[in-house]
Amino acid sequence: MTEIDPQRTALVLVDLMERIVALPLAPRSGDEVVRTAEELARSFRKSGGTVVVVRTERPGAPEQPPGSGLLAGFAEEGDVEVVKRAVGAFHGTDLDARLRERGVRTLVLGGIATNLGVESTARAAADHGYGLVFAEDAMSALTAEEHRASVTLDMPRLGTVTTAADLRFPA
Repeated sequence: MTEIDPQRTALVLVDLMERIVALPLAPRSGDEVVRTAEELARSFRKSGGTVVVVRTERPGAPEQPPGSGLLAGFAEEGDVEVVKRAVGAFHGTDLDARLRERGVRTLVLGGIATNLGVESTARAAADHGYGLVFAEDAMSALTAEEHRASVTLDMPRLGTVTTAADLRFPA
């Protein structure tokens, strides 16, 4: 079990956008990732924690492809929305400043793709001094092998890999 201090922890969900969730993913489908992410987001909001939703925009594109917004109804009032134009959510955004003004010191990460947007965001977060927790069942990749490599080789070097069910909020 991993106990979460909701006053100092943010849930960061990367690229839960229609066009990305619809991709053929492994080891779990986009819909499975979304269901787990929604449960986590509800738990964070209920406990007073910060929920950060990140979406990507293609730089220099006059128009974004269809399905480039966040999934309908996913973000709620009070959530932090970040638009990134790089693989990770820190480069060229105000994410670090927005987290620090809320007193956040630890991030729980999920999203798509495990080895791209999620891992890139995690590496930058580690460079910024954040503690990291990875909700393994709230993420997926284009292949099971890519996902497995991130969660077994890279992410354990950056933080704690766990499941959404093993995250605990104080009563």
